[in-house]
Amino acid sequence: MIVSEPSQSARGTASPDGIAINCECVLKRFGQETVLDDVHFSLATGSFTSLVGPSGCGKTTLLRIIAGLETPDAGTITLGSETARAAADGGASRPSLAVVFQQANLFPWKSVWRNVAFGLELAGTDAATIARNVAEALALVNLTGNEKKRPYQLSGGMQQRVGIARALALDPDVLLMDEPFASVDAQTREELHDELLAIWERTKKSVLFVTHSIDEAIVLSDEIVVMGARPGRVLERFEVRMPRPRTEETTRLHPDFAELRHSIRELLVRSAVDAE
Repeated sequence: MIVSEPSQSARGTASPDGIAINCECVLKRFGQETVLDDVHFSLATGSFTSLVGPSGCGKTTLLRIIAGLETPDAGTITLGSETARAAADGGASRPSLAVVFQQANLFPWKSVWRNVAFGLELAGTDAATIARNVAEALALVNLTGNEKKRPYQLSGGMQQRVGIARALALDPDVLLMDEPFASVDAQTREELHDELLAIWERTKKSVLFVTHSIDEAIVLSDEIVVMGARPGRVLERFEVRMPRPRTEETTRLHPDFAELRHSIRELLVRSAVDAE
């Protein structure tokens, strides 16, 4: 099994064919249970791709493997232009990526500024770069002016913005997002969709976004990868051809929205029936 981590020279670069992440024949077991089986998947550089599928199909596990938080039992995962063999190099290179989880997981005793700066400080980044990156990240998520507040003084949506800012401050090539809006109310979720769309338009990060919501995936994505029930595998990929820049409202009103939603839902229903 190989989990890739680009070398220092590879960071900030795409592979020759424009692939930011490539997964080949990925297999993952927990005990005797196979969670992912022969998963083939790629993320184009600068694209926004969502993973959609039923609970337990391995979406989060795949994201955690890409992030280096889990180890596959077989297969190859390549980030950028290089595949670094963990067994050979000891995992010495840090992947040029950042993860946003479902819960913001902020340090309650730290200010917003310190929470956003945490990853940079941990990496030993110089003070001037930290100050610049934190300020830019907070501006991207519309939290300028909240630097001195503590997490308890923020709404759930604002806390999640801090989590996103913490990831953006690292200036990663790839942003991995694991159902980051699942814990907020519907109205806040729509607002966060619009903010994330605006952030993506400005930064053009390569984004891999895990969600249970077909609607959310359509609103945000260039491409939707549909996974079937456990053991998880890729069923089909759908291109989202609705024009950018987008908003929640304009996307839902687009004539292709309902048809695409129906196609993905029908595929998931058929998959569930076949799995019984």
